[in-house]
Amino acid sequence: MNSNTKEWEFISEKKTNEKGRINELLPSEKENKGIYKLTFYTKEYFSAKNVEIFYPFIEVVFEIEGTNHFHVPITLSAFGYSTYRGN
Repeated sequence: MNSNTKEWEFISEKKTNEKGRINELLPSEKENKGIYKLTFYTKEYFSAKNVEIFYPFIEVVFEIEGTNHFHVPITLSAFGYSTYRGN
């Protein structure tokens, strides 16, 4: 989120690998302080498996204050999800 305008800025689009991970979302050599929003498009994933879903996408908003590396895991089912800060 742009701290001056309070509007979202598009940074990049990535696809998860076969393990459901994105190895490097933001460049590690740069300070990435700020508020970010990840959008996970779940409908395409479940549609390919012929599974009815409730959430066509999931948005996760979080804030980075330091320079530590961490993960944003999502536990996902067709009718629910959970997320937390991993490290």
